[in-house]
Amino acid sequence: MSETATAVPEWTLEPGQQIERKLLHSTYGGRTQGGIGPSAKSPNVFVFTDPVAGEKHGYYDDWMPDGLFHYSGEGQYGDQRMLSGNASILNHRAEGRALRVFGGARGTVTYRGEFVVDQESPWYETDAPETGDGPLRKVIVFRLKPVDTAPQPPTTRLGRLLDRRPHEVDELPLERSETERTYVNPNREAYEAERREVQLVLAFADYLTVKGHQSHRHRLLPPGESRPLFTDLYAPGLGLLVEAKGSVTRENLRMAIGQLADYSRFVSHRHRAILLPSKPREDLLALAESQRCVVIWQEGKGYASTDPSALP
Repeated sequence: MSETATAVPEWTLEPGQQIERKLLHSTYGGRTQGGIGPSAKSPNVFVFTDPVAGEKHGYYDDWMPDGLFHYSGEGQYGDQRMLSGNASILNHRAEGRALRVFGGARGTVTYRGEFVVDQESPWYETDAPETGDGPLRKVIVFRLKPVDTAPQPPTTRLGRLLDRRPHEVDELPLERSETERTYVNPNREAYEAERREVQLVLAFADYLTVKGHQSHRHRLLPPGESRPLFTDLYAPGLGLLVEAKGSVTRENLRMAIGQLADYSRFVSHRHRAILLPSKPREDLLALAESQRCVVIWQEGKGYASTDPSALP
């Protein structure tokens, strides 16, 4: 085999330089499509990212407050696994490959620099929807340390939130429209049930105000999590932690019970309550009671509850 055929192309790009993706691959090899492209022609693994497009689908590929670049792995359906392109990122050092990140995925792309996978904490798992607004699944997120460029301030919605260093539990006004879906599946259109939930919460808050009780909600950031959680309503004077659901289906009550179990680990409370638009059937009331959850529902111009002591 000739020397020309076996010669490894010298890397010449500097951070900030632009190049046509087709030219990049014709020179250095790698896949011409997709987000991760290990090369057989040169000792490189190419990573392509578009934070603006990714954020619409629950991906927050960009700088984070820890000074590292967080990058979501490949795999559009089902739980992501440490195979193929994902494995090429994780093992790039062992394979003697440079990890090179580019901004953009098509046409002209911008070289953002060389990175290495963080040795202490190379990756973590989070949730994101399948392509096409499908169900939530496990997504791998790599933590990449810059080699030839300086860390930059976060620019994504999630990065800016985490950069404010929120406490583990923060109080928020009820009017703040942030939800868990905002950070997990922001491209998904709101369901009618969600709009009913908002109306239900605000109406109940007005009722509490008339009775002399103020209310707010919480933003929670559990240790080790990368996405915040949000409660629906909390009335501190009553010790009342509320999760609202827009309909009285079994699925909704089961979901509410799980959410309250999660939130109540971080919020001091006397009552965990499920707020509903009407009284559910007896078996669902029994289900809630078995899990030590109060059920509150609209009745006439007021509210009824399985535990009257939960209401003012």
